[in-house]
Amino acid sequence: MKKEETQYNKYGSAMFVLAVVLGSGATVALAGSKPSAPAHSAPAPHASAPAARPSGGSTAGHAAGGASASHGATTSGAHAGSSASASHGPTANGASHGATANGSHTTTGASAGGHTTTASNAHTTGGAATHSAGGSAPHGTTPSHSAISRPVAKGQTEHVAKNGSAIRTRSNGRVSDVHDARRGMDVHHGLDGGRRVSVQRHDGSRLVAERGRRGYVERGYHYHGHDFARRSYYWHGHEYGRFYRGYGYRGLYLNVYAPGYYYGAGFYGWAYNPWAVPIAYGWGWGGSPWLGFYGGFFNPWPVYPSAAFWLTDYLIAENLQAAYAAHQEAAAAAAGAAAAGAEVALSEAVKQQIADEVKAQLALENQESTQTAAGQDVDPGSSGVARLLSDGHPHVFVVGTGLDLTDSNGAECAVSEGDALALRTPPPGDATTADLVVLASKGGQECQTGGTVAVNLTDLQEMQNHLRETIDTGLKELQAKQGKGGLPAAPPSAQAPPTASPYAAVAPPPDPQDEKDIQAQAQQADAAETEVAQAAAQDNGGAPIATTPAAPAAPVTVALGQTTDQVKAILGNPMKTADLGTKTIYYYDGMKVVFKAGKVSDVE
Repeated sequence: MKKEETQYNKYGSAMFVLAVVLGSGATVALAGSKPSAPAHSAPAPHASAPAARPSGGSTAGHAAGGASASHGATTSGAHAGSSASASHGPTANGASHGATANGSHTTTGASAGGHTTTASNAHTTGGAATHSAGGSAPHGTTPSHSAISRPVAKGQTEHVAKNGSAIRTRSNGRVSDVHDARRGMDVHHGLDGGRRVSVQRHDGSRLVAERGRRGYVERGYHYHGHDFARRSYYWHGHEYGRFYRGYGYRGLYLNVYAPGYYYGAGFYGWAYNPWAVPIAYGWGWGGSPWLGFYGGFFNPWPVYPSAAFWLTDYLIAENLQAAYAAHQEAAAAAAGAAAAGAEVALSEAVKQQIADEVKAQLALENQESTQTAAGQDVDPGSSGVARLLSDGHPHVFVVGTGLDLTDSNGAECAVSEGDALALRTPPPGDATTADLVVLASKGGQECQTGGTVAVNLTDLQEMQNHLRETIDTGLKELQAKQGKGGLPAAPPSAQAPPTASPYAAVAPPPDPQDEKDIQAQAQQADAAETEVAQAAAQDNGGAPIATTPAAPAAPVTVALGQTTDQVKAILGNPMKTADLGTKTIYYYDGMKVVFKAGKVSDVE
């Protein structure tokens, strides 16, 4: 493809790519072929050699990087009410480091196989528990002087109680963040109407509950002397596990995705390299409410030249389904719904950049698979954002959960699942946030396309984690459906089932009580907000602080006489339309809107 050639030439990459011959599963070396993703030639601190491109055959493992430097506690201080800080096990390359700002990583007991279970770290994604290693704050915001780590955005006010609890309000008087020192709880109210609750529990586990989105309980453990964590995710009664490797970076403690299983090199080669013939694929999304809602934002490709492009549409679709569910369950304000009708499309160029990132992750996972099979430890610095921040190349991140960010003026704005952000310039070496450009958003209260926003590195890491998690889910579906629905048949070498990772086998299992505990956090968070607001007001001699969550806007309904644009702003783009000459019909899920002369004449 011409666009791909332009991207390759930009980075001047000339590499070997081994193509899988689909008919036989044999491999052929193509000298001088150019990969669809830029080669990463400048590894990050603690990172090893760049990821080898999959060939369908085995690739050599890379040498471990130098010893990682030890780091001590960060400057923000530990959460009030948390246990005393304690150093924990060695990092990827063997050096021990001190506890980070928000709580200890203390050993709490033994897990299966004699591996010790540790308290999982207290850092939250986009929540109030993630403390910065320094005192700076991005983009016209001011540093927080409380246990709420998010910088104080324009128009926000903090109130701190004597016991260390804190509450922050926006300019409209509504609460944005609460830290309850007694419960070890942090609450964030999103601009999109969602609420995220994070609790560091006495047994060392961490619980996260989010309105309209999946919740999880995270438990830490050790494997081969390294920090790992298992998150048990719950969504509509379904539980599934994900695994992460702990990693100290820039004074932060990052959870880097560690696949629970790996495929063989033959499958990664088939997924990485171009297919013999581009294929069309029927996704079966027709009539889906989420697609009608985001029809102006996302359009699948008509054909797929390789699995990377198929996985890109799979990734975007999965994120948009999650965003739609969050909007529905969080009763998002009608202004947010107008985003779907804003016709701000996810462009072909942005989707191509996402496909390049997907392909790079396939190469990375192929390399990790080879290392794991050889009994080698995977360096989290190479697998995480450390490499992406230092390899000298721009990168695209796909938002995996709703976040509130600050723009270049210090004002809050939101991003949601499926939005795309670009890292064009790496942050300074001591920074714990990065400036990214918004490549695609959905309008409304979301950050403006083309604007610059500051993103915590913990959130950036979680975006990459979610990217890799979703790619792995897509790979599982791709292997199961190969040879069906228009997908090409995989060669025999690509059809072997995946192999479970050794660190997954010794992870602490989920507790049957976890799901109920997640559901119970809503009531506990209500009580925490009320108590913290009362204490902060009393200790500061101020007026009472209202903690009633912002009520959803009154439902906006379609009315006679409204224009097509007004209807789209309320309901989003229709799933289909019918032009009958004197009238036009917009079809939505369970609804038809009839227009005459461009105005609503009937609703059925």
